[in-house]
Amino acid sequence: MKVAFQGEPGAYSEEASNAFFDSPETLPCDSFERVFLAVKSGECDYGLIPIENSLAGSIHQNYDLLLQNELSIVGEYFLRVRHCLIAFPGVNKSEIKMVSSHPQALGQCAAYLRSMGVKIEPVYDTAGSVKLLKASNAHANAAIASRKAAEIYGMQILEEGIEDNPENYTRFLAIASAPAVPSGEAKTSIVFTLKNQPGALFKALSVFALREIDLTKIESRPLAGKPWEYLFYIDFIGAAQDERVKKALDHLGEYALMLRVLGSYQRANIS
Repeated sequence: MKVAFQGEPGAYSEEASNAFFDSPETLPCDSFERVFLAVKSGECDYGLIPIENSLAGSIHQNYDLLLQNELSIVGEYFLRVRHCLIAFPGVNKSEIKMVSSHPQALGQCAAYLRSMGVKIEPVYDTAGSVKLLKASNAHANAAIASRKAAEIYGMQILEEGIEDNPENYTRFLAIASAPAVPSGEAKTSIVFTLKNQPGALFKALSVFALREIDLTKIESRPLAGKPWEYLFYIDFIGAAQDERVKKALDHLGEYALMLRVLGSYQRANIS
């Protein structure tokens, strides 16, 4: 089994891949687009992409890529993110003047970094920030990434668990070329567009309320090429194969200009 993820070795996406899949071979990718391409081309069996963080919110680019690519969501995983302050061996925390990492990681550690009084530098990836730090030989600089990233590049962890809020989870989605038939409690993700008229969204959401289908996520994204019109992404409890869900989707199809089921998959628990 081969799984594509975005980032350098030691990225949180790789950690999630190793936790979700059974002993996978992983393929680091330099972009989310490359992850989708690896799955579409058959180079990889699966991709694992972050879709939202409990503190920083949604990864909008991946919502757009789910629509643009004919792939199916086949699973989800929640990773508890523990950020580490990483520096060269022998360096003390008081010597650090600059800290780099992915913008979301810097945001999740904003209060901690303010207390240090350091400058910050956004880079493309958490694990990548450690790779860049190692290459820079700048001993007054540090990075924020995972424990695994520090181990890979032979760097020192000055402090672990530096995120401002301990309830820091990232939700990942597994994507594949073929849809899955989930076992156990299922979740389904869909995307649709509506006519821009009064009550349109109310009517769309009512098809789930009438059947007591639990909505777990609603996200809107701009519809490219049509200013002030939107795509609506919804996650709800139930599988697309369930009779009650089929009726809800048929009903929604009466209002939607476009409706696509992105996938049904087993609902994950936060561990």
